[in-house]
Amino acid sequence: MQFIRTEIEDVIIIEPKVHGDERGYFVETYRQDKLEEFLGFKVNFCQDNESKSSKGVLRGLHYQLPPFAQSKLVRVIQGRVLDVAVDIRDGSPTFGEYVAVELSAENKRQLFIPRGFAHGFVVLEDDTIFAYKVDNYYSPEHDRGIAFDDEFIEVEWPLPLEELKLSEKDKNQPLLAHAELFNYEDNLYA
Repeated sequence: MQFIRTEIEDVIIIEPKVHGDERGYFVETYRQDKLEEFLGFKVNFCQDNESKSSKGVLRGLHYQLPPFAQSKLVRVIQGRVLDVAVDIRDGSPTFGEYVAVELSAENKRQLFIPRGFAHGFVVLEDDTIFAYKVDNYYSPEHDRGIAFDDEFIEVEWPLPLEELKLSEKDKNQPLLAHAELFNYEDNLYA
């Protein structure tokens, strides 16, 4: 398992070692001890989620406020997505910047998105199955989002706007300038 820091160093790409032969493959998808050793802090995932989507579905940009802020470990079981993590920690040197990584069943990459980031993805193939672990339970009262097309962030989604399929919730998210944010100075893992 290889851990790779992205241009926003708190967002981590994880490349598992795939052992394959004519019978198929075996891959270890998660090792808490190795992840925590790399991160330098504890992460206790408590909920697993899975979604199936058609090409063009865009989910995000989502996050939860403290005390229900969430780290996520995301991966694709079938198909392909462009996964995006946006730094929404007010005062951060990378505030408003984002990391975009293609995750697929073929490359088996995963992305660790820490607390203090909004997360979203756009589906690039039909019948894509997306799975993720979170380290805090879903709380509707703390659930928030940011507009996927916020011009301050300027996410370069790889599909034309007319091909995107969004929920009503995601069509009506606020701009980053009007969103409730995290404070960069706060220890979100305390």
